[in-house]
Amino acid sequence: MNDGFVHRRIDVGEVKLHIAEARPEQGIADAPLVLLLHGFPDFWWTWRRQLEALARAGFWAVAPDMRGYNESDKPKGVDHYEVERLAGDVAGLIGALGRRDAFVVGHDWGGLVAWHFAMLHPHMLKKLAILNIPHPVAMLRGLKRPAQMKKSWYIFMFQLPRLPERVAARNDFEFMRRTFRANRFSAEDTERHVEALRVPGVLTAAMSYYRAAVRRAVRRRLPELRKIDAPVLVIWGDRDAYLGKDMAAPPEKWVPNARIVHIDDSTHWVQKDAAETVNDLLVTFCRQ
Repeated sequence: MNDGFVHRRIDVGEVKLHIAEARPEQGIADAPLVLLLHGFPDFWWTWRRQLEALARAGFWAVAPDMRGYNESDKPKGVDHYEVERLAGDVAGLIGALGRRDAFVVGHDWGGLVAWHFAMLHPHMLKKLAILNIPHPVAMLRGLKRPAQMKKSWYIFMFQLPRLPERVAARNDFEFMRRTFRANRFSAEDTERHVEALRVPGVLTAAMSYYRAAVRRAVRRRLPELRKIDAPVLVIWGDRDAYLGKDMAAPPEKWVPNARIVHIDDSTHWVQKDAAETVNDLLVTFCRQ
């Protein structure tokens, strides 16, 4: 793939993940590692502007296709997409890259995985940056409110077997194309995302993230919560159509060292809409 990034597949333990890397001019030997975790319905491409900016700033920037997406492995079965296993993929990737720790940045579902990675593998985390996804406690509180439940209707639709996949793919992914257009995706971004969603098994795997989470909630088998002592930066696009900005700030009890930055004119995909601002925030945060 001739896009200026280094591409390879890495065995992280349970699965092999495809990664895209941007390496600094001085090489990766002494460069701090930054992992960028995408959400639904994205793939590594959503981070291309951040990959470039972080590499220019001297970081080794790596964006995986998360388990189930694009060129990464797609194990069958909803239980393979429980958040502990997803966080384990992140820990496995850090080790497979020859590092003991990393800065971790997550958006949407990648952000939820990042929250849990920080709780489960704190010794492997330098700092945590979160883009437009609440802390799990704030998310659960939000879903009890009618206004947020209305915004999150798709989470419950995804619980149906097979139908959501058919709806998403019907008429050349018109449902997904409408979603991308509503969130200011360029024509190029839309086509790249649609091509990544065409890969067999991706839609079911992507929706399995939601199915695994809801099934556990119904069975009252929620993931364990732990305090996060590492520095945390939350960047929030306030024009998010899916998550209310009132959920941006994490509970101080669980995240005592957090800074929240709101960006007024950005959608849920703040890393795209305000790329330069997000890049500056991430570089400064990682350098401090």
